[in-house]
Amino acid sequence: MATSGRADDTRPAAAAADAAVGEPDAATGPLDSVLRPVRAGNGFEEALEQVLQLLRLGLVPPGERLPSERELSQHLRISRVTLREVLKVLQDQDMVESRRGRYGGTFVLPRTAAPEGSGELRRRIAAVDVEDTLRFREVLEAGAAGLCAEGLTADAELRLRGALDATQGARLEDYRRQDTLLHLTFAELSGSRTLAAQYAAVRATLNELLDCIPLLVRNLEHSQQQHEAVVEAVLDRDADAAREMMREHCGGTAALLRGFLA
Repeated sequence: MATSGRADDTRPAAAAADAAVGEPDAATGPLDSVLRPVRAGNGFEEALEQVLQLLRLGLVPPGERLPSERELSQHLRISRVTLREVLKVLQDQDMVESRRGRYGGTFVLPRTAAPEGSGELRRRIAAVDVEDTLRFREVLEAGAAGLCAEGLTADAELRLRGALDATQGARLEDYRRQDTLLHLTFAELSGSRTLAAQYAAVRATLNELLDCIPLLVRNLEHSQQQHEAVVEAVLDRDADAAREMMREHCGGTAALLRGFLA
């Protein structure tokens, strides 16, 4: 199953912990130009985007230690729990390593060659305007959610719930397909065939971009909670809430893509 329990910065415990993070230390140098407080809705995704940028800019060179957890969490305004999840992703991608002891910490590893086969994916997206794709996707998705919230038939509501249930029960390797089907369902139920056709096209491009980054269980858990919130807003016929939650959801995906593909 792709999801397992609640794990995002909107839950009370994590929100309270993040709210308790203090002010960053003065005179922190180049960190000030890269690291900034993240928004609560996509705390994990935006924090990961910023730390990836920190590494890609070379502000912490290979072999050197990242700033302390305290310093990073203060700059990003996130809890150390969330920060450790971000650092775990970077460890899994062989970008940093954790060392124990008096001189321990999180150290940046030399960048390795791209995995075999990734070159073809990179070539396929080389001509893609990533920012344009992400913006157009957000406009279509938010619009579709708002239109759905204007009122669905009983059969359409069942179809939407069924698509949501399929993502909840999906195996990790099948999650992206089920996620695509859920979003296509929103587009199809919007009542606009043009919107649905345009969304299908932009989703194909989006999936090519997503194929270039790893599947992160932490992000999938968060996305699933956002899916549930959008569906509930639609079924409650709250168009403003449906659009806003869908925008937030799209923003989380955009942050991951910008972080990994920059």
